[in-house]
Amino acid sequence: MQDSEVIKILQNQFSYNSKSISDLELFIKELLKANSRHNFISKSTESKIWHRHILDSAQLIKFIDFSKGSLSDLGSGAGFPGIILALFNPNKDFHVKLYEKSPVKREFLEDISNKLSIKVKICGNIYDEIIDSSYVVARAFKKFDSVIQVSREIVKKSHKLLVLKGRNAQKDLKKAFKNEKYDYKIQNSITDKDSKIIIVDIKK
Repeated sequence: MQDSEVIKILQNQFSYNSKSISDLELFIKELLKANSRHNFISKSTESKIWHRHILDSAQLIKFIDFSKGSLSDLGSGAGFPGIILALFNPNKDFHVKLYEKSPVKREFLEDISNKLSIKVKICGNIYDEIIDSSYVVARAFKKFDSVIQVSREIVKKSHKLLVLKGRNAQKDLKKAFKNEKYDYKIQNSITDKDSKIIIVDIKK
């Protein structure tokens, strides 16, 4: 998929405005610059960044109500999906928190959020924090059963868990829910026919 096609999808299907698209272009420019030094994303995906990383992250918008609550991104890395969702977020009272244990990645997240003038809170290791968001998202963070464990044991209130997973989503679900059952649904990813979005309601 061409970059221009992805931008049209972001505008038409996900309501990114021209300012957000411009901000995404700046984000990509800064990420690619940093990636030459730190390898934040695979070099093989650099040429497909709009489709492979931006759109893949942005598709979570459809499952989030930005009118209330807050969102925590577990293992934000270079900002996927947290920064991409924060750039869309139209509500200044809806807080986006990025959890990342790597000091190098946290430094990048601080720098890029300042350059983009977006309001995010950047936090360290999830195990050292109190997480109280109504939405928790994860992409390339940990195995799904570990994400469920974090969601169940560390997040302090009922929340919706959104996890971007590859072709082993069903297998991972079966393993994670072997001992305890949760209400969940699976949505197809728009960026990869074999990938899924797992949406779980975690009740406290």
